[in-house]
Amino acid sequence: MTRLHIAGAAGYAASELIRLAARHPQLELGALESASHAGQPIAAHVPLLRRLERTFDAPGTIALIAQRDDIVVLAGGAETAHAQAAELLANGMRVVDLSEAFRLAAHGEGAVYGLPERHRAALSGARFVANPGCYPTATLLALLPLAEFADDLIHLIVDAKSGITGAGRNPATASLFGEVDGDVRAYGLGGHRHQPEIEQELSGAGIVAPLVFTPHVVPLKRGLLADAYAVFASDPDDAALAAAFARAYDGNPFVRVLPRDRAPSLIAVAGTNDAEIHVSRRGCVVRIIAAIDNLGKGAAGQALQNINLMLGFPEEHGFDDCAIVA
Repeated sequence: MTRLHIAGAAGYAASELIRLAARHPQLELGALESASHAGQPIAAHVPLLRRLERTFDAPGTIALIAQRDDIVVLAGGAETAHAQAAELLANGMRVVDLSEAFRLAAHGEGAVYGLPERHRAALSGARFVANPGCYPTATLLALLPLAEFADDLIHLIVDAKSGITGAGRNPATASLFGEVDGDVRAYGLGGHRHQPEIEQELSGAGIVAPLVFTPHVVPLKRGLLADAYAVFASDPDDAALAAAFARAYDGNPFVRVLPRDRAPSLIAVAGTNDAEIHVSRRGCVVRIIAAIDNLGKGAAGQALQNINLMLGFPEEHGFDDCAIVA
């Protein structure tokens, strides 16, 4: 068994990871640190985790008990990750960071970008993984298969909508239920903080067409839907498009490319690490719709998939339970 420790364990993504890891056949929960909830029962804050009968550990517990080759998931903010990652790695632990601290190559400090559908080989046996955000995950899954058509791409447009849990468990006033209910709110119009991450991965795959990316918050607890539009210089071939997506995701256990007459569903992916993708074309515009759970494939589920790859386990291990924490 490999021990899994979590720093910042009281958040939504961390709670989802605890749920998944608790049922994983080859993982054992170690320290579950929380600065704000230390000493308090986990069940008091996450009722669906009552069977654990655990309390949150105080900050510093991981440093005291973690051993070489344990997994440490950093589920706090970027500042915390920068402060902790180097020492953990130096002491022989494996690290998965859920923040944006190490996702850009310029700041990566050796971290592998944790999108298995693109970086599976590098993730196998990796010791340091920067887990992608929910918006980049859905957007990249939608657009990366277009790499073989890169020379014909003129423009990329992404309209993405996320549930409110994407704002975290200590939201600002603008993210409270009374503020978002009944509204669909665009934000980050001057440049979303995750757009450089998306552009980095697209560019690495050879896709350099300019990207317009617009995120929205919608009054749902969880789920993320990305509508991506790729404008081509001329009408692409439908059969070639279908073949490109089939090649990209054949053998990827969590990505479903749907028939042209079926739309992706947030309900279908809730509580899972799945992604559903629809591809269709009208003239020179290709529409790709991607649905994921922002706490699943967009955070904790992808983290567990990456942990499986890091440790050499089957990618599907730990994903047989679809109960959700929010």
